[in-house]
Amino acid sequence: MSGLDIAVTGLGLVTPGGVGVAAGWAAVLAGRSTAAHDPVLASHEVTISCRVPDFDADALLGARRAVRLDRFTRLALVAAREAVAGEDVDAWDAARVGVVIGTSAGGGETFERQHGVLLADGPTGVSPLVLPMHLPNMVAGQVAIEFGFRGPNLVVSTACASGATAIGVACDLLAARRCDVVLAGGVDALLNPLTMAGFARMGALSRRDDPATASRPFDVDRDGFVAGEGAAVLVLRRAEDARADGRRVRARVVGYGATADAHHITNPDPEGRGVIAAAKAALADAGASASDVGHVNAHGTSTQLNDLVEGRVLAELLPSGPLVTSTKGVTGHMLGAAGAAEAVFTVLAVEQGLVPPTANLATLDPRLDLDVATTAVPREVDLALSNSFGFGGQNAVLAIAKA
Repeated sequence: MSGLDIAVTGLGLVTPGGVGVAAGWAAVLAGRSTAAHDPVLASHEVTISCRVPDFDADALLGARRAVRLDRFTRLALVAAREAVAGEDVDAWDAARVGVVIGTSAGGGETFERQHGVLLADGPTGVSPLVLPMHLPNMVAGQVAIEFGFRGPNLVVSTACASGATAIGVACDLLAARRCDVVLAGGVDALLNPLTMAGFARMGALSRRDDPATASRPFDVDRDGFVAGEGAAVLVLRRAEDARADGRRVRARVVGYGATADAHHITNPDPEGRGVIAAAKAALADAGASASDVGHVNAHGTSTQLNDLVEGRVLAELLPSGPLVTSTKGVTGHMLGAAGAAEAVFTVLAVEQGLVPPTANLATLDPRLDLDVATTAVPREVDLALSNSFGFGGQNAVLAIAKA
């Protein structure tokens, strides 16, 4: 047991529910899907996505800055600005402030667009900014440049677990006293034609005609996920430091577990051994038992295999029956941003004593024995788990406790 105790003192969020924590949380609590037919995908096999609405990068970041950034970096910078709002960042010891961001692929929009330029106009037509815009590490670099933070600066990529992995790595940096503050989170903006065609060809996406009912975690009639985009950033400190400085602590990250299934490139281990090990590691960090868990924000992608394996693992591991939700019914699957955004939702659930619903759950898969919230449920939660899993069998579980 490590005795992990990391305070969450700031939150920033950009999701298909809207720009800002308040908009994203309100959308999730309302339990209404954000999925819609996407004009960018009009000629595709699957035309549904969950895009961030009304995201005006020029207004939010300034036109001169925005034009030099891929969309994934724009989303992350807006979330980071919200996370540190109200802080006197100039008073921080910049050399002791780290940035850890998770992303599955970086600037896919820029890469695809510039490849088209290469094919049409030849090498001299390619933008000299193509690498600074699309390389995955640049998102953490741009956040550091934005605020002048000179501590460890990392991007982690564990597919759809990336955002949660980034938070775990940040907690490790703080516990090891390599940093005093870390901005940690996740981002992805991969609703570009090539990525979406790839997901469709894999058979991973829902093919329902009605976008509003396409993402339906744990439902017996689920048929795939709906891809989304977004960003989430949390400001993390050691809890002892936050209390000493009189900071407002929203919640605490008290556990983190990371494992690999070592089973298959896309499918989860049918026995869920890696997930179980990650959850047990997070609980051990927290010095907690399975019976202490009151809520789980599940990975809950709305795919057949993921929901079945995760649901069975939760029933086996947590026989006390905590209240489970998957916010992907509202936001879709934000890929590398999902784990960080869902950590934010878990922080808010613990802080406010309010568990959000799982949208579109009409009939629970009869093979699952779970207590899944279908409306917002007032409930005091002392300890919650947030699950995130990714292609390659990568698993990350965060344990989040009341302040």
